[in-house]
Amino acid sequence: MALIFATEPVSVRTPATSANLGPGFDALGLALTLYDDLTARITPGGFTVTVSGEGAGELPGDESHLVLRAMLATFDEIGGRPAGLAVECVNRIPQARGLGSSSAAIVGGVQLARGLVKSDLGDDDALRIAARLEGHPDNVAPCLLGGFTIAWNEGAGARAVSLTPAKGVHPTVFIPAERGYTSSARAALPSGVPHADASFNAGRAALLTHALTSDPGLLLAATEDRLHQGYRADAMPGTASLVASLRSVGVAAVVSGAGPSVLALTEVPADFHPGTEWRAESLGVDGAGALVKGSMVELA
Repeated sequence: MALIFATEPVSVRTPATSANLGPGFDALGLALTLYDDLTARITPGGFTVTVSGEGAGELPGDESHLVLRAMLATFDEIGGRPAGLAVECVNRIPQARGLGSSSAAIVGGVQLARGLVKSDLGDDDALRIAARLEGHPDNVAPCLLGGFTIAWNEGAGARAVSLTPAKGVHPTVFIPAERGYTSSARAALPSGVPHADASFNAGRAALLTHALTSDPGLLLAATEDRLHQGYRADAMPGTASLVASLRSVGVAAVVSGAGPSVLALTEVPADFHPGTEWRAESLGVDGAGALVKGSMVELA
């Protein structure tokens, strides 16, 4: 049966995300109220992307762009591609700063494709496709679902649940001018860790789930980590120093994803000054995830 494609443009808003949250390495993530806006329409032929804002002049304008790659992978999963696509990206999520810019592009592409064709592809399928393209589900899960997410992999692929954070969670991100890359950050990690450190992180990750959803007063203890942040500190000394400075004044601060941005989950004192090399943004928790407008099916 021939696929039915939309005749009107479809738009999606994708939130920034912060993964790991300290002890929840490759599993926990949080959606933040900083967004990319993407619009796509089907054309008679060719694949083009125009970018404004973050990444303008740097990101490719053809089908090698991550949004288009995700769209085409999703269309292939559904069973057919349109003749052409034109995509417009208004990017606000900083590139390569540990705030989920690649996940926002991937999830945006998956959701745009879902909105442009009539199919029975559900959210579980969307998560599986996005996680396969990203390589791990910890950022794509909160981007797709919103809120505080716990993600894992099992036989058929990635799965996740979304929980609502407590009202006492107040995210602030500290964004440096310098960039960082997940591949480099992962290369700094050892092939094994002491059993005591693994046990420590298991306890803190469990406590973090409780602290984020029920008792933010426990967030400082709950965000302690022994699995990844210490090993990456030498490559990101400014990031490590800022995390330590914030924690010394009682702020539950962690490396955001693979860095170099820093995420604070509790209120930062008004007299705290991170330094001129950091841009601070107070954000909320996005509870909706990647919202689609104008789609052939109702997506959220």
